Amino acid sequence: MTDPVVPTTSGAVRGQVTPAGVVRFRGIPYAAAPEGELRFAEPVPAPPWEGVRDTQRPGPTAPQRRHDVPGLDLTPLAGTGWRPGPEYLTVDVWTPQPGAASLPVLVFVHGGAFLGGTGSAAAYDGTAFARAGAVLVTVQYRLGIDGFLPLDGGTTNVGLRDQLAALHWVRENIAGFGGDPANVTLFGAASGAVSVACLLGSPLSPGLFHRAIVQSGHPDMVRGVVEARRLAKVVADELKVEPTAEAFRKVSTEQLLDAQDAVLRPGGAPDLRDALGYDRGYGLSPFLPMVGDDVLPQHPGKAIRAGAGGDVDLIAGSCSEEMRLYLVPTGALEAVTDDQAVASLAVSHPDPAGVLYAYGLGAGRSAGEVLVEALTDLVFRDGVRDLAEHHTGRTFRYEFEWGSPLLEGRLGACHGLELPFVFDAPAALSGPRGLLGENPPAELAGDLNGAWYRFAATGSPGWAEYAGEDTMYHAY
Repeated sequence: MTDPVVPTTSGAVRGQVTPAGVVRFRGIPYAAAPEGELRFAEPVPAPPWEGVRDTQRPGPTAPQRRHDVPGLDLTPLAGTGWRPGPEYLTVDVWTPQPGAASLPVLVFVHGGAFLGGTGSAAAYDGTAFARAGAVLVTVQYRLGIDGFLPLDGGTTNVGLRDQLAALHWVRENIAGFGGDPANVTLFGAASGAVSVACLLGSPLSPGLFHRAIVQSGHPDMVRGVVEARRLAKVVADELKVEPTAEAFRKVSTEQLLDAQDAVLRPGGAPDLRDALGYDRGYGLSPFLPMVGDDVLPQHPGKAIRAGAGGDVDLIAGSCSEEMRLYLVPTGALEAVTDDQAVASLAVSHPDPAGVLYAYGLGAGRSAGEVLVEALTDLVFRDGVRDLAEHHTGRTFRYEFEWGSPLLEGRLGACHGLELPFVFDAPAALSGPRGLLGENPPAELAGDLNGAWYRFAATGSPGWAEYAGEDTMYHAY
């Protein structure tokens, strides 16, 4: 097969036939480069180009700084870091055959705490989905200050608007790649899952996707206007400018990243607790989607309870020991004391001692183990369960329980561990510093990838609809 050329609304693109026999297109612009007056503004369609655009190499990524985890190589999940270039609002596409017709489409939104990551990371290889008979699309979107900081005179929830623009691009163009624009499954992990959950509750998304998979995220990880504006003021003070889009457009990307790093340092962020005393990011990221605009006119969880997204089939799930990724490699699991555990939760929760003592603090359990269990529930599992219980459409729930053997098995079923299995790409994270360790189970990867494909193709992953905890699928 020769490298195929596919027309799009902005111009023709040339893909590449891979050794696995599928066709891959990388770095196709779905929106114009967010520079000049388009910074902190609504995405607009990519301008047309002449001739055939080559898309055989990964394109630029959203501006970001790497924050490595000690002892682990998470590059296959997070990417290699910032690849500078203005045209980074792009999609990658894998298809079994551009000339095919009406194949199910899966659109993936990467995670990274709304601060980093890329859809072109090695673990998000779409080969397995394409070989099964689906078209996979991965999305790049604006992050951090560029994507999730509300500024006077600017557009809010820019990162979510980018994702909506990518979905519009899919609807208009995916048939040329063999996909069915009437059968689109939107899925994401971590902050990507928060994004999917937010779009599930957004009035701007109906018709853009028909199924959704939310992996280790939920619609409660959002901020109110007051907390978001408080963050904008602190970032502006760090830059010594006013918190306006006009002022921020005059600041270089490197300066923005420096200010972002300053906010991420201990004590650098303002108090981001809401009126009830909760920091909905639980210290994992100061940058979250904001409630109170046309993308999220009301809390997305409330909208979902009221029926938003009820016509969208849903899978929602998490890993059973999410927070081990954050506490084990740093040594905090063993080092944290009872008082330190309470103090660390106090910046995010109005009753930290009550929560931790309910999980067994002071009753012979180590403070680190208590903190892992409590935060896994507070940050991930509780919100996932709430989403599954209150989504008014067809819903399936899972929990990923296979534990990594790395670091003497102490990582357990930690955050992000399911992703290489979902993409049936466990080799990408195997090895002495890979998240999966040596010889991860290939059968589990085939099972999860197959379940996600079946859901995209038929609306059922192959297990029972959610009707309480005893109907949850356990992956191990």
